[in-house]
Amino acid sequence: MLNKWEGIVLKTRPYGESNKIVTIMTREAGKVAVMARGAKKPTSRLAGVTQTFMHAMFMVQRTSGMGTLQQGEHISSMRNLQTDIISTAYASYIVELIDRLVEEGRPEPFAYDVLYQALQAIEEGYDPEAITLFVDWKLLPFTGVQPILHACAACGEVAGEFAFSFSQGGFLCHRCFHVDPYIIRLSPKQLKLIRMFYSVPIEHVGKLDLKRETKQFIKKIVTTIYEEQTGMRLKSRSFIEQLERTPLLTRKQSEDKEN
Repeated sequence: MLNKWEGIVLKTRPYGESNKIVTIMTREAGKVAVMARGAKKPTSRLAGVTQTFMHAMFMVQRTSGMGTLQQGEHISSMRNLQTDIISTAYASYIVELIDRLVEEGRPEPFAYDVLYQALQAIEEGYDPEAITLFVDWKLLPFTGVQPILHACAACGEVAGEFAFSFSQGGFLCHRCFHVDPYIIRLSPKQLKLIRMFYSVPIEHVGKLDLKRETKQFIKKIVTTIYEEQTGMRLKSRSFIEQLERTPLLTRKQSEDKEN
């Protein structure tokens, strides 16, 4: 059966002397792995379309087992993601997270939309660190974690001062702070941002001008959930942390803010 799927390349690995196994997140079929014969050859018509981050229409021949990629038609090469080291780092984290969380072989339209909107936003020059926070929070349910962010996790109250509680799995209002001695107090802005990252579609949000300290604070919460409660530690996260310790990222962020 010949299938035509819209998708984004998550990763590739060599197979034999000239072939690739390509993992694609598709809109119609979810995550799939396909054989791209000859794609390692520079002259192959499949060489370009099987690059990581590539957004394309893929023609896949599939009977049983792994399908074979017959051809691909570029929709977007995501050039900025390929050439800018900061964009590449955050985009690599996003595709690795999708690959780790999404099971192969079943449609996951929500995950596909999050992936597409995030990569497109970074490609268009939106703050990659902020966009990655959207992805982190939105994909938490795929880990089995369903944070309670609309109200107090203990009493259901929706008004008042709030804090985040890892033990209670979400927000606690000031009346219930005693429930957890290790709460992380939140300002009204931080509360609003976390709810936005979790519930508002990326494409519905304009460019965010967030202080680095604000992003780092919220990132610390969601990263702790992934690492401590789900046991996930991504290689691409380590690379981002290395970049954050170098002058390159700070200098580029300053230049972007001036521009």
